Amino acid sequence: MSAAEQSPPRVLIIGSGFSGLCLGIALRRAGIESFEILEKADRLGGTWRDNTYPGAACDLASFAYCFSFEQKADWSRKWSPQEEILEYMDHCADKYGLRPHLRLGCEVQDARFDEVESVWRVRTSDGEERVAEVLVSGVGQLHHPSTPSFEGLESFAGPSFHSARWDHGLDLHGKRVAVVGNAASAIQFIPQIAPQAAELRVFQRSANWMLPRNDRAYGSWEKRLYRWIPGLARLYRWRIWLRQELMYPVFLGNRRAQKAVRKAATEYMEQHIEDPDLKRALIPDYPPGGKRILIADDYYPALARPNVHVVTDDIERFVPEGIVTSDGKTHSADVVIFATGFATTSFLAPMKIAGRGSRTLDDAWADGARAYLGLTAAGFPNFFMMYGPNTNLGHNSIIFMIECQARYILECVRALQERQLASLDVKAEVMDAFDDTLQAELGRTVWARTEASWYKNRAGRITNNWSGTTTRYWWRTRHVDWDDFDCRPQRGASATERV
Repeated sequence: MSAAEQSPPRVLIIGSGFSGLCLGIALRRAGIESFEILEKADRLGGTWRDNTYPGAACDLASFAYCFSFEQKADWSRKWSPQEEILEYMDHCADKYGLRPHLRLGCEVQDARFDEVESVWRVRTSDGEERVAEVLVSGVGQLHHPSTPSFEGLESFAGPSFHSARWDHGLDLHGKRVAVVGNAASAIQFIPQIAPQAAELRVFQRSANWMLPRNDRAYGSWEKRLYRWIPGLARLYRWRIWLRQELMYPVFLGNRRAQKAVRKAATEYMEQHIEDPDLKRALIPDYPPGGKRILIADDYYPALARPNVHVVTDDIERFVPEGIVTSDGKTHSADVVIFATGFATTSFLAPMKIAGRGSRTLDDAWADGARAYLGLTAAGFPNFFMMYGPNTNLGHNSIIFMIECQARYILECVRALQERQLASLDVKAEVMDAFDDTLQAELGRTVWARTEASWYKNRAGRITNNWSGTTTRYWWRTRHVDWDDFDCRPQRGASATERV
């Protein structure tokens, strides 16, 4: 059978967030229909389906938070709210015909690579075994809510929940509310619930560098302008991308850039906070960019409310009536909301992925997750990750990275068909060399000089962030370097088909 007559590889995509949708669209645009998108929930959307807390919104400007090939020009606000992003994702699924490929309520439990047949055998919650030549994880990094194991938590008498699992049936009016955490999610929902609560305490482990969002609604004339003038929305998108790209020196510790962010953030905080003790509590003890730089217009005004209090003493334990801190004080609470982020460094957990020799990713990543270009790991043929290890950003759009990854994976899928390959497996020495260079570069960033963050695992290894600009990632992923891979031909394929 000639390469032209070869059937395209079967592809299983895990997750229906932006990554899963992007790859599904890329496959369809390439004429490849032999794929399924496996989604454990009852609808698509990933993090934008799960995070429905009051005030949920993107922290990247709207015009840059959409696919480049499906530019949305009628965003309601400069910073898109959760509901609108989810509507956009539904629109993309419908326009590009992904619904027939979507399998809802289908959770992946484990997957193993069959070395004899060169296929992935995937076991799902519906009891089926699905078989495909290519397996792609699109579950990302912000997937599993993380709630610390506090002593006595089970004894707390009131309701408690994580912000990513918001209890919309609970009325917070007149309640004493304790919020554990003060990062990206907390700064969005705290201003929304502060006017409702009788008393709101924010338990802060560390302060955040914060800049104003300067959000506003787009006028009808602006929407017409973007709709009527060809290319204007795209030009605006690239302006946002360039502005964000120029922020990268902050993360390299550039003195001028660091000073500028520190000055702007401090002045912004002081415009709204008068209490000298609170001011001191809100100044971080790490360099700007060491943790996520947050943006908000209403968080500091919310903290200045008389019914809102910031607690900086460590949480010692929970008791039925509330929270006891390290100073021995009991803080009474009727409701506890955890804004403690996600288990970001475990990546594909709790799924079990077994590659060659039945070696699992858990074993391969015993010292921390790593992957070549964040996309593929040695010993796991035809397995790819989107928004995988070391592809997170501190300064720009993850959708840009996702599009780079979809293009790279599509090139690999095409090669399996056109060159009659059974499998592609990145060489161990290539992955090791890449990781050594990456970690050396990360060691020179402000992330390395920050004691703890969600970018690091417990051993201090930076497992989440990319070490350069998005421009550089695009350059590295624009084409597959076939010398990086062990390319095995299908049985019966001629030697000329080897890459």
